[in-house]
Amino acid sequence: MIFLTDGKNYRGESALEIVHSLEQDATDYPHRGRPIRQFMLWSLNQLGDRVPPRELDLSDRLEDEALALSYLCLRDEYGAGELFVDRPDSRV
Repeated sequence: MIFLTDGKNYRGESALEIVHSLEQDATDYPHRGRPIRQFMLWSLNQLGDRVPPRELDLSDRLEDEALALSYLCLRDEYGAGELFVDRPDSRV
């Protein structure tokens, strides 16, 4: 799985692995090491000019991996990155 954003490639075996890498690179994120859901919510709020408010509610019903994949797909959908699976020429 590959996620491209801000001129950087993030590669991982899982969406959660990629989201953790995004968290590590987010120099202005103040809550490093807390639950990954907190990072995803913070990140989506930072993208408020691109992502509609209705999309900012993170479901408590999803496991972290499913939520991480949804987060990456949402960013892809709203132009805040590109998600590829298996090989760079196959978009999700």
